[in-house]
Amino acid sequence: TPPSPRSPSNGSSRTLSVDEMYLSDTGGQYLDGTTDITRTVHWGVPTPLQKEAYTRVLMGNIDLSRLVFPPNTDRRTVECFARRALWDVGLNYGHGTGHGIGNFLSVHEWPVGFQSNNIPLTAGMFTSIEPGYYRDGEFGIRIEDVALVVEAQTEHRSGGEPFLTFEVVSLVPYDRNLIDLSLLSPEQIRYLNARYETIRVRVGPELRRQGLEEALGWLQRSTEP
Repeated sequence: TPPSPRSPSNGSSRTLSVDEMYLSDTGGQYLDGTTDITRTVHWGVPTPLQKEAYTRVLMGNIDLSRLVFPPNTDRRTVECFARRALWDVGLNYGHGTGHGIGNFLSVHEWPVGFQSNNIPLTAGMFTSIEPGYYRDGEFGIRIEDVALVVEAQTEHRSGGEPFLTFEVVSLVPYDRNLIDLSLLSPEQIRYLNARYETIRVRVGPELRRQGLEEALGWLQRSTEP
């Protein structure tokens, strides 16, 4: 029987190296929820473009994740915050910025998302936040987290419904090797440090309980301020 198009073969396989980027789109179905998390890593020396592009994708992920916005805001307006850091230097990506995620149901679940045909975001919805950048034949970058829409705690209330924001629930660090700190604002760095502290506090004790010392060491290194 000939191999399926998705099966590896001697004709299509090649040796992997530390001198390239890897995009890993992962997920699982659990009784208490569904995950969809993408990370991009480079174990060698990234090129200046790779590092800048990754950092700008991360900036978009952060800017959307920490956005505070009124209810019923147009979804495409909200989505612009994930693209702004890329747009600033003439880069973009050709897919949606996020999609609804079912609770032990569909990984891509309509009608939640950032497209014009999606319903307005309201507290309690789960969506992915996944900006990216792709250069054909060279490399691809995507940073995807799962986020819960929550009510924002704002200093003022202008009447009506409370404003909204996102609570990122994915507990996976980003690749420090690809971050150009000089591009990040102080607010973005504070956000990253707060995320790293949350990941360390929530995941570290479980790794210690299971005796996974190598993984715990990696987590601690990956979540240093």
